[in-house]
Amino acid sequence: MALHRLQSLTVGVPDVAEAADYYADFGLERVAPGRFATVEGGEQFFLEYSPVRRLLGMAVAADDGEDLDRIAANLDRLQLPCERDTGSLRTREPIAGISVEVRVAPRLTRVTVAATLYNGPGRLDRAGTRAPVLSRTDPVRPLALGHVVIGSVEQESTQRFFTEGLGFKVSDVVPGTAAFMRCSTDHHNVLVQQAPLNFLHHTSWQVTDVDEVGRGATSMLTEHPERHVWGLGRHHIGSNFFWYLKDPAGNFSEYYADMDCIVDDQLWTPRSFEGMQALYAWGPPPPPSFLAPEDLAALMTGAHTANG
Repeated sequence: MALHRLQSLTVGVPDVAEAADYYADFGLERVAPGRFATVEGGEQFFLEYSPVRRLLGMAVAADDGEDLDRIAANLDRLQLPCERDTGSLRTREPIAGISVEVRVAPRLTRVTVAATLYNGPGRLDRAGTRAPVLSRTDPVRPLALGHVVIGSVEQESTQRFFTEGLGFKVSDVVPGTAAFMRCSTDHHNVLVQQAPLNFLHHTSWQVTDVDEVGRGATSMLTEHPERHVWGLGRHHIGSNFFWYLKDPAGNFSEYYADMDCIVDDQLWTPRSFEGMQALYAWGPPPPPSFLAPEDLAALMTGAHTANG
C-alpha cells in the first residue's frame, strides 16, 4: 500500500485553551500550546482557532516520491489542484475545503504489547491471580491516532477524493450513507457520511484493550459526567470496542481497542451494512445526539456566517 497511516489532524475550535485542557485529560501529551502527541505516533493532534468547530486539515503518510507522483496524477484527472515539493504534496478536499498534506514518512514502529490475560471456559490464562487491570494506576494514554469521521454534504464526491484521488481503499459501506476507508492496515482511517452540512463528527484514538477503554472513559467522567456520549459498546463494522466522549467545542472523541486489520487486500471483501448493524453490535443504543449532534443547526448558521 502506497499510503501507510493517518499521520495527524488539525481541528479548529472557538476556544483553544478550553479544548486543550480536555485533550490533556483525555490522555494526549501536550508538547506545546495546541500541540499533542500520542505514545507511539508522535505529534498527531493540533488545535487552532476557528469561529465554528471543524476539521481544518489532515496529514497522510506515504512511502516515497513515486507515491506522490501517482497521487498528483490522480488529482489532475479529477481536475483538483495540488502543490508538490520533494517530500510532500498539498491539496484540498473539494467539498468541505479540508487541507490535506501527503508526506513521505517512515512507517510507524509499533511496540508489541503482550495480550491481556482473560480467563474463559476451559482456558485459565491467569489462574490463581486477580485480573491485571486491577493493578493499573497510570493514566490512560492513547497509543496512536486511529481515524476521523466527517460529515459531507456531497458524500460521494468526498469519498471519490479520498479513493480516486489519494488512493484510500474502501473497507465497508452503508449504502447511500457512508464509506469506511483505509490508508493503513486498520479497517478504517477516514469515514465519510452524508450530512446536512460539512462537519467533524469524531476523532478516534487507540488504546491497549477494552479495559483501557473503560478506564479512560471512567476517568474522564468522574468529575465531568456531561462529557459522556455513548458507550461502552462494540461496533459491527470494524469490530472495535468503543466509548465516545464530547469535548467543550462539541466534537466527539473515541477510545477504541481491537479494530479489524486488513493486511492482505485479497483476503478482505467489502460488505454493505444497514440498520443497527451499521452502528453497533452490542451496548446501549446510540443517543439521538450521536446520530445528529445537538449543535448542527447552530453550526449551519455559524458556517454560513463564517463563510460570509
